[in-house]
Amino acid sequence: MDLLQQESLETILRAKSIIFLTGAGISNESGIPTFRGEGGLWKNFRAEELATPGAFEKNPELVWEWYDWRRNICKNANPNPGHITIAKWQKKSSSVSLITQNVDGLHPRSGSESIIELHGNIFRARCTNCSAKFDLEEDGLDHPGVKFCKHCESLLRPDIVWFGEEYDQTLLTKSWELCKQAQVVFVIGTSANVSVPAQLALTAIRNGAIGIEINPAETNLTPSMKYHFGGKSGEVLPKIWNEVFPNEPLK
Repeated sequence: MDLLQQESLETILRAKSIIFLTGAGISNESGIPTFRGEGGLWKNFRAEELATPGAFEKNPELVWEWYDWRRNICKNANPNPGHITIAKWQKKSSSVSLITQNVDGLHPRSGSESIIELHGNIFRARCTNCSAKFDLEEDGLDHPGVKFCKHCESLLRPDIVWFGEEYDQTLLTKSWELCKQAQVVFVIGTSANVSVPAQLALTAIRNGAIGIEINPAETNLTPSMKYHFGGKSGEVLPKIWNEVFPNEPLK
């Protein structure tokens, strides 16, 4: 049975702008625990108590230990067919943009190159003094414990947007503009509990985009979507690809 109506397939094929907006669910399929679904405690701390500027100021050693632990989980995970389908779609068409809440690096590892990482990247650090950014692996800073700037020797912090912090306004503005211009928006693996990504999706839909949601459970965004597929992106997205591009099956 076809997933999409013929009219929707034609809209996707004609679209000058397609947005993929991804959340933790797509990476959960690769074995990375969702932020709110980790089930409990890490050394008797809740994740929300560690992902704050105040926690880092109070105990940077503890926060870095937690991020080192999380980064190791991400490093050992592999992109799944959901990530790979998006990457292939981006390679096929310059009209496809990717905005992600995820910090785990699986989208770039799957082959996606043009990515707006709204919440940062767990494999990067930035200086608390001069704001220089470093790739932890490429710059030789992928060691346990606190890390220091190679330029000014000040303390580095994870290049992550924490609770109580503002988004990078350049990235946010670009995201709003892309969503305003989109004809199709895929919302994948997001609980819609984070207000900015949810509002980005709604902005696209209010400006006429077809909304396609892929998430095991319905969300607050579901009533606004044209389609809701209650499954895994690694299963649903390849099927959608094969409907849109029947002569180019995913390898």
